[in-house]
Amino acid sequence: MTTCTRKTLLLALSATAVASALTASVTPVAHAGPGASPASSPPSLTWHGCELPDGSTGADGQQCAELPVPLDYRNPDGRTLTVAVTRLRSDRPAARRGTLVVIPGGPGSSGVERLAQKGEALRTATRGAYDLVSLDPRGVGGSTRAGCGIAEEDRQLVTLRAWPGADGGIAENIDRSRRTAEACARNGGEVLRSFSTQNEVRDIDLFRQSLGEEKLSAWSSSYGAYVGAVYAQKYPRHTDRWVLDANGDPDPARVGRGWMENMAVGAADRFPDFAAWAADPAREEQGLRLAERAEDVKPLFLALARKLDREPKESDVPGLPLTGNRLRQALQSALFSDSAFAPLAGMIQEARDPQGSPVLTPDLAQVIPDEDAAVMVAVICNDVRWPGSVAGYRRAVAADRERNPLTAGMPANITPCAFWKDAPADRPTRITDEGPSNVLMIQSLRDPATPYSGALKMRAAFGDRARMVTVGRGGHSMYLGGGNACGDRTVSEFLVTGRRPAQDTHCAN
Repeated sequence: MTTCTRKTLLLALSATAVASALTASVTPVAHAGPGASPASSPPSLTWHGCELPDGSTGADGQQCAELPVPLDYRNPDGRTLTVAVTRLRSDRPAARRGTLVVIPGGPGSSGVERLAQKGEALRTATRGAYDLVSLDPRGVGGSTRAGCGIAEEDRQLVTLRAWPGADGGIAENIDRSRRTAEACARNGGEVLRSFSTQNEVRDIDLFRQSLGEEKLSAWSSSYGAYVGAVYAQKYPRHTDRWVLDANGDPDPARVGRGWMENMAVGAADRFPDFAAWAADPAREEQGLRLAERAEDVKPLFLALARKLDREPKESDVPGLPLTGNRLRQALQSALFSDSAFAPLAGMIQEARDPQGSPVLTPDLAQVIPDEDAAVMVAVICNDVRWPGSVAGYRRAVAADRERNPLTAGMPANITPCAFWKDAPADRPTRITDEGPSNVLMIQSLRDPATPYSGALKMRAAFGDRARMVTVGRGGHSMYLGGGNACGDRTVSEFLVTGRRPAQDTHCAN
């Protein structure tokens, strides 16, 4: 996924297809098969100016519209929901060759905002070859939303993410997960139950039809890369040039819960970049040098986190002390981008100073709005079944804490999906090598959220349908934000000319 938002960070909550979970207590929303579309012709779109949450109107020339979509694709003439869609038309009509959809990450990220942030850069990089479009998935931004009524104390990132207690216990996580699942079952209704990867893919294809396009090209990131892969599998004849950025393991037995577990691997892969930065003599004059040697940064961090477990330190936010888990969460957030290293190092220095007052980063200090938290949880729980054995989670957390002290058991911990009341309406899509050879993957070798080891599974699943360009730079999402000119050039060349590397290739840092 490129810009690190609290929504993108919640990728780690994604669901699994492991088959030992609970039975359904509520009738699930039914959905039609891959090719399903409304019985009538696709809805028309009325374009108008955009108004973003920050009060801006988006990128220059960006337009917005509302796409009505079926709540249930098996009942196309029944109740509809609204999906907010957006476009940025090519500024070089003579060069235009089609339409490219930007698929946001998350679950829970806004495509309207994503296009506002990246549209100009993408239009320049692709030389006007496309009208650029995107959407807010169901439950996000300007689309139809639903809340669960999740308790405020359960909607901080450090609580919505399942960090075990200081002693490794998960009793509080169990109670919180059960509370959240019950709240969603009680208050979310059929709208919340429709939030899923499969429905996002169906909505994208209905959007394609409303645009009058036979094919789409795509740039999809993070969780969006999984959405893009599923679209390419279900609608292969409607794909043109398909870019997947920051890829997870697509195996139905690993989707969701496996992605979360992989974050422990991702943190271990990426931490050496932060350690080298924090030990660089250049940090000395900034007051941010944590150790003289890179190998000393990890034990320093772990020791500080353990100390904060015992003795939380007052922060700049009244009532929110810096605990060991808040420090661990700050690390997870900071590993997404080198630009976040300095605030993390400053927080560590203040925490080590007896007179210091650590400054909490926004993702640690804010309470996530209920509707945002609801869609983050709902998509991963609606997609696939999760194991329901509490004892199994306790064992997994204990083992993970031993193997991966940086993440301290969080990636293996229990989530509301273990207590979810609705069975998945669809089976997860298996990605295969059947389809056109028009996929280009781009992947950091040291991605903290979607590690390289998982991306290799996606690459293997696509077989000769795909090529992968790896980037020797750490961080999450590489195209137009990873700071690697070779990677940017390779992807842009493919989107403009259709030329891919003849084989998998590497772009050094």
